[in-house]
Amino acid sequence: MGTPTVTGRRKVAIVGVSLSDCGRVDETTPYALHAQAARRALADSGLGREVVDGFASAGLGTLAPAEVAEYLGLRPTWVDSTSVGGSTWEVMAAHAADAVAAGHANAVLLVYGSTARADIRAGRRTGNLSFGARGPLQFEVPYGHTLIAKYAMAARRHMHEYGTTLEQLASVAVQARANAAANPEAMFRDPITVDDVLSGPMIADPFTKLHCCLRSDGGAAVLLAAEEYVRDCRTDPVWVLGTGEYVSHTTMSEWPDFTVSPAAVSGRLAFERAGVRPDEIDFAEIYDAFTYMTLVTLEDLGFCGKGEGGAFVEKGRLTLTGELPVNTDGGGLSAQHPGMRGLFLLVEAVRQLRGEAGEGRQVRGADGGVPRLAVASGTGGWFCSSGTVVLGRD
Repeated sequence: MGTPTVTGRRKVAIVGVSLSDCGRVDETTPYALHAQAARRALADSGLGREVVDGFASAGLGTLAPAEVAEYLGLRPTWVDSTSVGGSTWEVMAAHAADAVAAGHANAVLLVYGSTARADIRAGRRTGNLSFGARGPLQFEVPYGHTLIAKYAMAARRHMHEYGTTLEQLASVAVQARANAAANPEAMFRDPITVDDVLSGPMIADPFTKLHCCLRSDGGAAVLLAAEEYVRDCRTDPVWVLGTGEYVSHTTMSEWPDFTVSPAAVSGRLAFERAGVRPDEIDFAEIYDAFTYMTLVTLEDLGFCGKGEGGAFVEKGRLTLTGELPVNTDGGGLSAQHPGMRGLFLLVEAVRQLRGEAGEGRQVRGADGGVPRLAVASGTGGWFCSSGTVVLGRD
């Protein structure tokens, strides 16, 4: 189809999603994973590469996204390389949706790929997560503040303030694994128990190994397009209803409250702009590098009150058949986590809203049919940033 004439703000839909090969992918490159995910997402949409005039990528290449766009054979007139950690892809989706709505682009492709696991195994990078020793971070690096230690500190503060227990945090990992058991693409599917989580090797108090995300290879792609393109698509559209983004801190001493994540702001903005309430959401895809991330993000998105997250995550509420299914693919704790997982949240949310998750894995809406509303919320750094996207079939 030709280029649409823009006469006002357009509705924006996600019209194509895909994952590349994920898990243990030793004999490939991040560029190849980008290309594989991109091709699959375009095929999923039914649109041709020629409609893509916007491109967003981060985390790869000297001049990202120009280098990756060149590799994919794209010459976009709208680009974004915003990099704010794991929330990058929700923030990029917000930027892309605004650009399409305003007529600055017609179809924007978001792509990510990483061989983080394979690189470490091959000695191409280290596993050190202390980050740089320049700028504000230099004042924390001498004390050994790795990324996981910062999350652990925040979790301990929540436990101190609200009585959140290790068992409650462990139940997040157990339910993520239960969801992964139904997902043939998940890296770990064998059931685990709370005792399994608690008895594992300590990584950073209070986090044992199973409180932490796995490390995998993999990529993902999402194609957003203007409403005029929907009729030419192979699949039903999933509409971008509302978005929000927020940057909190990088230095831990500048974080006002360890028990409040930046999703408290990005979530409020996304729900307000979408015109929906948290209690209307059918399921949620939440960044879960650590179990505490899931718990505190649920609080801050408004699914329960502050300090009530521990009780909220108990009794199977987060499983595929629970009251609020969360991380329906198994999340970063069990499905895959190749460096930055935010784009995977959007892929899974779209698949569920289109009713494509498959037997035993498809969640249901309030009426027992295909779900109507979902939220995807990514977190970057050590609760430094957040991006939240509300998606719907209507």
